Amino acid sequence: MSVYLVKRKGWRYDFTLEGERHTGGCFRTKREAKAAERRRRREAMFPAPQPEIPIDMGFLDLVNRRLDYVEAYHSRCHYLDCRSLAAGWVRRWGNLAVSQITQEMVQEYVLERRRVSNTTANKEIRSLRAAFNFAKKRKWLLRNPTDGIEFLPEQRKVRRLPSLQDIEAVLRVADEDARDYLLTIRETLARVGEVNQLTWDDVSLEGRYLFLHTRKKKGGHRTPRKIPMTGLLHEILSRRHGNRSPGIPWVFWHRYYSRKKGAWMCGPFQRRKRLMEGLCRKAGVGTFQFHALRHFGASLMDRNAARLGSIQRILGHESRRTTEIYLHSLGDSEREAIEIFERALQGNGGLCNAESHTDSHTSSEEPEIGLTSGVSKLLERKE
Repeated sequence: MSVYLVKRKGWRYDFTLEGERHTGGCFRTKREAKAAERRRRREAMFPAPQPEIPIDMGFLDLVNRRLDYVEAYHSRCHYLDCRSLAAGWVRRWGNLAVSQITQEMVQEYVLERRRVSNTTANKEIRSLRAAFNFAKKRKWLLRNPTDGIEFLPEQRKVRRLPSLQDIEAVLRVADEDARDYLLTIRETLARVGEVNQLTWDDVSLEGRYLFLHTRKKKGGHRTPRKIPMTGLLHEILSRRHGNRSPGIPWVFWHRYYSRKKGAWMCGPFQRRKRLMEGLCRKAGVGTFQFHALRHFGASLMDRNAARLGSIQRILGHESRRTTEIYLHSLGDSEREAIEIFERALQGNGGLCNAESHTDSHTSSEEPEIGLTSGVSKLLERKE
């Protein structure tokens, strides 16, 4: 029973509703206890709406918290990209609270960035949406001003795949350190960030393998993968290991001046974008970046019948669909299909055949088979 008497303490009620226990006591009579129980049941079943507590924060505070999170959970390269985009937001809205930023303001900013390109504008949308969702997920905000803003149409370009001759030309004009750096990327199909963070603890010259670490995983976990060494890579790393500086853990590093610490520091590289642009210009070849070396290696293995699963593991992809994007080679099945198409056209004597195309200009007779015969029959029926 839900209402009962406790000696020297009065009447009490005790009931459970939807897994939650409700109790009350010290009533003088059973009637009072039952009335109190009915009221409590109504309150539990039909709770009064709570007033909405306004939530807000400064936009600059939101940006800083988001950047701290990205730096902790994502790659250094991704952090630098986010920081570059955030600098433009802060210049525009740094003195505002988030509640003051409207959808119209964001849309206006996106359309201004469209003057650079639609791809740039879409990148702004993605990054802004992630920043506001970051705060919304933590209950710091009630709304996301980017909701409802649509992505702009983009013209997808085919990534230029450098030829082996282009790569060799770039390697010839590079100095020894840059050549070792490029060959390490080419021989491992690694991402630039993975090679930048490569340390001697990740390299086993005796076992002829190395570990590459990536944060391109869900949750930002730094996940290792084991890559066998080619003979050329083993030669490069053995030489660099013999000439390494004591106390420097990285395979590739440089000295730079830190404005934050006001001193010269030693550390790994970050992006090195200008390196490839200068080397391509010096070699007289079309510009390509480090990532194109991953595409080149994946396509080369695919053309030589390497298994897709093996290519996927070497590239460090979770999805096979991502790996297939890297395969620029034209498969045998596509070639066979085009050859069948070509033979079918030539066998039917269609207009795409060179001889038929020439004869169609000199002869007034309609071909027995082809598009024109079909059209003429339709015209005859219409008449």
